[in-house]
Amino acid sequence: MLLVSPFAPLRPVAAWVVMAVAAAASLPAQAVEPFVIKDIRVEGLQRTDPGTVFAALPFRIGDTYTDDKGAAALRALFATGLFKDVRIEVDKDVAVLIVDERSIIAAVAFVGLKEFDKEPLTKSLRDAGIGEGLPFDRAVIDRAEQEIKRQYLSRSLYGAEVVTTVTPMERNRVSVTFTMTEGEAARISGIRIVGATLVSASTLTDLFELTPSGWFTWYSETDRYSRTKLNSDLEKLRAYYFNRGYLEFAIESTQVTISPDKQTISVAISIKEGQPYTVTSVRLEGDYLGKEEEFRSRVLLRPGQPYRGDAVTETSRRFQDLFGLYGYAFARIEPRTEIDRASGQVAMVFSAEPQRRVYVRRIDVAGNSRTRDEVVRREFRQLESAWYDGGLIKLSKERLERLGYFKDIEVETSEVAGAPDQVDLVVNLTEKPTGNLAIGAGYSNAEKLTFNASISQDNAFGSGNSLGIEVNTSRFQRTLAVRTVNPYWTVDGISLALSGSYRTSRPLNFLGDSYELRTPGASAIFGVPFSEYDTVFLGLGWERTELGTSVGLPLAWLNYRALYGNTTDSLYASVGWQRDGRDSLLVPSAGRYQRVNFDWGFLGEVKYLRTNLQYQEYWPLPWRLTLGVNAEVGIGKGLGGKPFPVFKNFTGGGLGTVRAFEQGSLGVIDPTGAYIGGARRFNANTELYFPVPGTGNDRTLRIFAFADTGNVWREDEKVSASSLRASAGIGLSWVSPVGPLKLSWGKPLRVQRNDRIQRFQFQIGTAF
Repeated sequence: MLLVSPFAPLRPVAAWVVMAVAAAASLPAQAVEPFVIKDIRVEGLQRTDPGTVFAALPFRIGDTYTDDKGAAALRALFATGLFKDVRIEVDKDVAVLIVDERSIIAAVAFVGLKEFDKEPLTKSLRDAGIGEGLPFDRAVIDRAEQEIKRQYLSRSLYGAEVVTTVTPMERNRVSVTFTMTEGEAARISGIRIVGATLVSASTLTDLFELTPSGWFTWYSETDRYSRTKLNSDLEKLRAYYFNRGYLEFAIESTQVTISPDKQTISVAISIKEGQPYTVTSVRLEGDYLGKEEEFRSRVLLRPGQPYRGDAVTETSRRFQDLFGLYGYAFARIEPRTEIDRASGQVAMVFSAEPQRRVYVRRIDVAGNSRTRDEVVRREFRQLESAWYDGGLIKLSKERLERLGYFKDIEVETSEVAGAPDQVDLVVNLTEKPTGNLAIGAGYSNAEKLTFNASISQDNAFGSGNSLGIEVNTSRFQRTLAVRTVNPYWTVDGISLALSGSYRTSRPLNFLGDSYELRTPGASAIFGVPFSEYDTVFLGLGWERTELGTSVGLPLAWLNYRALYGNTTDSLYASVGWQRDGRDSLLVPSAGRYQRVNFDWGFLGEVKYLRTNLQYQEYWPLPWRLTLGVNAEVGIGKGLGGKPFPVFKNFTGGGLGTVRAFEQGSLGVIDPTGAYIGGARRFNANTELYFPVPGTGNDRTLRIFAFADTGNVWREDEKVSASSLRASAGIGLSWVSPVGPLKLSWGKPLRVQRNDRIQRFQFQIGTAF
C-alpha cells in the first residue's frame, strides 16, 4: 500500500507494508495514479554505486509507474542488504528514491583469542556476512557472538565470554571487535558408572575416550568434556554389553554436573544390565537372489554361542556388501530378534529386500581444494555409466587412503531424481598436509658453520607427484640430492622415479685422520602394478666412486683402489617386488609388508649383485596393544672373480637394525678403526606397543618395548648364530609435526669387546 500525505508538497510512498498498515489509522491511504516516468532520482547515497540501485529497479524512464512496481522496487532494494531504510516519493513525473545506507564494516578484530586460529574464524565470519567491506547488520553480529560462545562450550571452556564492540568511524563505517575472555577449560574430575555388577566400573570406564584428568591429559585433552564424545563413549558401553549377550542392556540416565566455578565436571551414568542370551538359531527371510548359501556363509552368529551385537552388525554389513557386488546399492537388511526371557535364548532373523539394481551415472569429487580431480579419479575402479559394484567402490576408497593425501574419505551414494535405476557417487575428501620441511644449522670448532635442509612434497602442486630435495653443507658430509616420482607416468599406472645426487664424505677413523669419497649418481626406476596390492620395480642407475684425499684411507679402500683405481663407474639394473597390506603407513596396528630387491652391476669397472629382503607384520592385541615384527636379510656378492665393492656394503647398529649399538658400528672394523660394514646382513626386530595412559584411542603417541638381534659379516666370513648381537629396551613413538619420531633406550644383551654401545638413540622418519 502507498501512503500519501495531503499536507506535503511531495507525495511520499511508504517503504514498508507493515508500516503502512500500522499508520493506516492516523494517515489517510491513497493510491498513486499511474504516470509515465520522465526521470528517476536517487538521494542519500554515500558509497553505493548508483548503478547498483538502478539495476535493482523493476522500472526504467519511459515506463508507467504503478503501486505494484513501487512495492516491487522497495522489496528489491531491501533485498540487496545495503540499506536500512528506503522510501519512494513522487515529484510530478519524477520517481525519487530516498535511501539510508547501512554502515560498512571497515575492520574485524579479535582480542584475547587463543583457542581458535584467527584465519579460519575470520573466514567463517565472512561467510556468515561479517567481514571487511560487508554491510553492518546488528542481528548478524549477535548471532555470530552466540555461535562463537557455543564453539567455546564445545571445547569445555564454560567460563568463556564474548563481548562485541562496534565503533563508528568516518564515512558511515564501523569497526567490529570481538573481545574474548576464554578462561581455563573445564576438566573432568570423575566418571562414575552406577549399576554395574558383572564387571568392575573401572573396566567399563577404560572403554571411554573421555577420562578424568591425569598425567598425560595435557597432551591428549581427553579430560575435556564433549557431549559428542560422551555419546560415542555411551555407544561403546552399550556395544560392550551387547557383544556379551546382554540384549536388554539399557542406559537409564546420564548426569553431567559442573562446579560453580565452571572448572570441573563430573559425569554419572546409571545402567541396567539385564540377563545374557544365547543364540538358538539363525534364519534368513526375504529375497536373497537365489544365493541363500552364499549369504549364509557370511553369517558370523552360531547357534549355541552368546548373542553378539558386533556380529549382527558385521553380518548385516557383509550382506549389504554382497548385494552391492551384484549391483543392488539400496538393499535393505533388517536384523530381528525373537527373545525367550524365561530360557535366556534368542532366535536371530535376517530379513532382506534387495530393492532394485542400479548403475552409476556420475562420480563427483568434493573437498579437494588442492588435489586435482584426475589424481582422485584415476584411483577409482568403479566407472561411470557402469553397473554399481560395492566391491570396486570399497577398493577405490582403499586406494585413495593408501595415497596418504587425505585425512578423511567418505563415499556417499545418492539416488537420481526421476531415474530409479541410477545413482550418483560423491567422494567427500578432507585434505591434509603432505609436505615435510626440515632445516638445521650448527657450529663447531671442527666443522665451523654447517647448514642442512630437506624438503619433500608427496603431492606437489596437487598433481599426485612427489618431489624431494636434500642439501647438507657439513664439512664431513656434503650432499645435494633431488628425487621425483610420477605415480602415473602412463595412464595404466606405471610409475617413474628419477633421482640424482652428489655426495662428498670424509669419514673419521680411530687415528683421527679422514679420507674423502665423492659419489655422484643418477637412477630411473619404473613401477609396474601387477595387481591392486603388488608392484614390480624395474630400473637402471649409474654411480661413480672417486677417491680423493687418501690420508688415513682404510685398508679395505686401499685394496679397492688397487683393484679398480681412484675412479670407478658402474651401471646397474634394479628389479624389485613390493606388497603393502598395512592398515597405516605411520602407525600400523595390523597388516603385512613384504619387499624384495635385486641390484645387478653389470657394466663398468665394478660388477656385483646385491639382494635385500624385508618382511613386516603387525597384530592387534587386547587392551589396545600391538605386536610388530620385522626381519631383513641382505646379501652382496662380487662378480668377475672380484670381491663385493666396499661402497655397496650393508651397515648395522642403531635404529632400524640393532638398537643400543652405535649407528653403523656393527660388522667389519678396518685396522685403521673405520667402520666399513659388510657384504651380508641380518636383523630381526620385535616391538610391543602400549597406549600412553590418558591418550584414549590416540595412536600417534605410544610407548613400546623392543628386542633386536642381528649383525653384519664380510663376504668370505662364516655366518653363525654365535656372532649375533642382541639388545632390548623401551622407547617412545610419536608422529610429530616433522615426521615419525622414535626415541629408544636399550641395553645390549649379547655384546663383544670391541662393540660401541649407545644406549639412547633417536631417529625421525622410521618405522622400525
